[in-house]
Amino acid sequence: MSDLDQAAVKREFAAHIGIDWADQKHFWTMRTADGKTQRGELDNTPEAVQVWAAELEQRFGGRPVAVALEQARGAVIAMLCKYAHLVLFPIHPNTLANYRKAFRPSGAKSDPRDADLALELLVSHADKLRRLEPDTVETRKLQFLTEERRRLVNQQTSETQRLIGWLKQVFPQILPWFEDPACAMVGELLLRWPTLPALQKATPKTLRTFFHRQNCRSAERIEERIAQIRQAVAATHDAALLETGILCIQNSVHVLEQMREGIARFDHQIAETYRQHPDRAIMESFPGAGPALEPRLIAAVGSRRERFESAQSVACFVGIAPVKEASGQQRWVHWRWACPKFFRQTFHEWAGCSIRTCQWAREHYDQQRDKGKGHHAAIRSVAFKWIRIFYRCWRDRVPYSEQTYLKAKAARAPKPHPAVSMQWESCGGFAKLSKLPS
Repeated sequence: MSDLDQAAVKREFAAHIGIDWADQKHFWTMRTADGKTQRGELDNTPEAVQVWAAELEQRFGGRPVAVALEQARGAVIAMLCKYAHLVLFPIHPNTLANYRKAFRPSGAKSDPRDADLALELLVSHADKLRRLEPDTVETRKLQFLTEERRRLVNQQTSETQRLIGWLKQVFPQILPWFEDPACAMVGELLLRWPTLPALQKATPKTLRTFFHRQNCRSAERIEERIAQIRQAVAATHDAALLETGILCIQNSVHVLEQMREGIARFDHQIAETYRQHPDRAIMESFPGAGPALEPRLIAAVGSRRERFESAQSVACFVGIAPVKEASGQQRWVHWRWACPKFFRQTFHEWAGCSIRTCQWAREHYDQQRDKGKGHHAAIRSVAFKWIRIFYRCWRDRVPYSEQTYLKAKAARAPKPHPAVSMQWESCGGFAKLSKLPS
């Protein structure tokens, strides 16, 4: 951005503000167009923010005010987004931390000083910061829903591991008897018979009735389980361990039941929101995505086409594109550390699923493996190719067509040179090759 462009950006705003947010109170530093600086504090309440925003609107006659803060999503952003005259510029935490270290090598830090630094970044490097421009309601809803569902699934996995840990100590037979110790049937069994001795007291008729009610219809499998129950031996007789284990196991069962219900509600809401999204037809055309990954692909890139100028910018944003570092004679290529991990996981999982249904994706994966690349490195290479295709379809709002892609790929392939017949001939006492006359 030229000096004239930067000056135009500065004239656009009546004032620039840097905010250092906190849980209870925020510190802000403001510089007006005439160069005057003012500092203050702001309570972290909707009422205080509304009064502060109204004062800015009245003071500057409704002209836009640029606000920089170390947050892209959260309570402060949610409260400030309501006001049209506040233009938000999120700053990455690493950016502000490194900027602080440049002038404070000792590590000295204070909230008012961080507000000053945020203001300096906004005034001096506005061309390096991106305005916060909210996406459509449907897209942002998908972003929130898919990310929170993933967090709930991670919590479910953690709670399952906790359950397994206690089962290994007090009731280890459950693990080989049932494939999924976190399923509803195992949960009902553990609530009714929390220990092996209690389970062994149940009659075969009672057990058969229980398994039938849990939709286990294989008579052979039921009789096998009943026989295993009769032959099993208790893992421990330690009363302290058993009493604690029973309490922890049954608590995990209740937690997992609530999580299953919560995930099901998320799945229903995601499906309803995705069904109404205008980009659904594009996402449904990509092989391997399916109903689980299609909404996540929309959440990753959003709906605003002007946000990404090229497929490379998408690959860098989601973390699939590698990072190259060079210093002197040294070169180092590594994967991107600072990126939205959930979005990188989305494209990685999609690429992994695509090699099962897409022939060219499978061939590219096999080529990478033949070169000695590991499984995940090969999958990232497939994802990198998919992103270029994905970007073009998403930008142009057209569904993916494998025939169109293969045709374009064949057109870009280098054409082989025609074979030329050569012969030796004498020239000035020397022999040289020349083409045979056609």
